[in-house]
Amino acid sequence: MRGLGGKTAIVTGGGGGIGRAICLRLAAEGCAVGVLDLADDAARAVAAEIMTRGGTARAVTVDIADIAAVRTATAAVEAACGASEILVNNAGFDVFKPFLESNPEEWERLIAVNFKGPLNLLHAVLPGMVARRRGRVVNIASDAARVGSSGEVVYSGCKGAVVAMGKALAREVAGSGITINAVCPGPTDTALLARVAQSSGRPERLLEAFRRAIPMRRLGQPDDIPGLVAFLASDDAAFLTGQVISVSGGLTMNG
Repeated sequence: MRGLGGKTAIVTGGGGGIGRAICLRLAAEGCAVGVLDLADDAARAVAAEIMTRGGTARAVTVDIADIAAVRTATAAVEAACGASEILVNNAGFDVFKPFLESNPEEWERLIAVNFKGPLNLLHAVLPGMVARRRGRVVNIASDAARVGSSGEVVYSGCKGAVVAMGKALAREVAGSGITINAVCPGPTDTALLARVAQSSGRPERLLEAFRRAIPMRRLGQPDDIPGLVAFLASDDAAFLTGQVISVSGGLTMNG
């Protein structure tokens, strides 16, 4: 991809699943990568993997729901790797249960991580991007944001908010040379999906239902996502902003 070499990218939830795959791809494209994750061991393992392959990475443990911790984490990455020109808001989690069986404490944590977390990262990183008049933001949302998903009411709402927020913010910062786009994975074979399936009480039945519903007849894999993220972060996508792109094997189609 054009224009990725030498850039610094911050990836939240970079320690596992889709986040790890994104970190490795951006590093392969020549980016220095800030691997942010709540799990210290996972973040360090991904950073070490990048460095073993000859890349540059800095692992930082952070709870993205904590704005002060986010500011400290992003400053640490920039001190080690240079000014951040790419932000990938990937971190998230879910609780799979009917809305009427959920409780306000669960809502608060879901909202704090899945919606306030991206807001915190944007508020920490965007001022520098605006000052430099360049930057790429890729928000990893979900097809649940586009079409809804039973058992994921609050999660769907958070991801829908990320999509809408990204479109509005894309309009605000377009004049500063910054693009903001959203990638919406469908059901993807990650630890998060495994936890969601387990919490349903019928994990194999749920996963099989997902497979049958997808025209390509398989779950997404973490490596299905990074190519699109790298494209959106590159100079090849310089005139593309405010867009929402599904990666779901045809589960949802729009256009």
